[in-house]
Amino acid sequence: MAIFKGSGVAIATPFHQNDLSVDYEAFDKLIEYQIANHSDAIIVCGTTGEAATLNEEEYLSVCRFCVERVKGRVPVIAGAGSNNTAVAVAHSKMMQEIGADAVLIVNPYYNKGTQNGIYEHMKAVSDAIEIPIIMYNVPGRTGSNMVAETTARIVKEVKNVVGIKEASGNISQIVKIMELTDGNIDLYSGNDDQTVPILSMGGLGIISVVANAAPSLMHEMCEAFFAGDVKKAAALQCKSMPLFEAMFCEVNPIPVKKALQMMGLCDGSLRLPLTQLEEKNEERVRKALEGLSLL
Repeated sequence: MAIFKGSGVAIATPFHQNDLSVDYEAFDKLIEYQIANHSDAIIVCGTTGEAATLNEEEYLSVCRFCVERVKGRVPVIAGAGSNNTAVAVAHSKMMQEIGADAVLIVNPYYNKGTQNGIYEHMKAVSDAIEIPIIMYNVPGRTGSNMVAETTARIVKEVKNVVGIKEASGNISQIVKIMELTDGNIDLYSGNDDQTVPILSMGGLGIISVVANAAPSLMHEMCEAFFAGDVKKAAALQCKSMPLFEAMFCEVNPIPVKKALQMMGLCDGSLRLPLTQLEEKNEERVRKALEGLSLL
């Protein structure tokens, strides 16, 4: 059984403006906003959650807070990836202990590894835990691509790897994954602008950045597709393109943090090396939100 079906939000981590400590009051507000507006899962401490600049204590605290506040209302999937396999194993064990429903494991970045190295990395995490694993392929962030053959091998041979968040942007590669696995993989789009195309290949949903600001929209898009109303799902995909483009006009999560600030959900603070959205892009984000009646 799939961990979730539909739109899972890659939730942002809000910070206090004065000292950039985690703003748990705002985080609670974001969690409740997501659940009230039909997000089908919450993915905590991923790229959008700025996990790369959280220290170990903050990382554990943010994930535990999320699990405790959600209280089983939707699945919580914790980002536990690292380019250090030992750290990915340790983080995955922590997430299992605090009650996360699954972990999200990115293919190793910077030192990268070969395709066999990616396989062994995922296997090492799997051997250490019992909860499900969703792999995360995002070559634009990691500098390496997990090819379809490697994805299929891992899914077939590694016990609790159940799916993949595919953010390569390569539709041909995604089709190849579905061919090589006979569709026996929980496939999630990692790019908001490819949600419906990936659903059409047997995808189960999206792990979404845009859902931070527009959870109902992303849920409705998936729900329409699963109900057989492909025309409606496609229309929502097309209608939302200005918002999708605005949310990635600078490095994620810079634009979405600004959007959340405009919506009054957090103050939009970021930790370096991320900086505030450039003034020339603020109006673009505002117009995209207004165009979908989000402001």
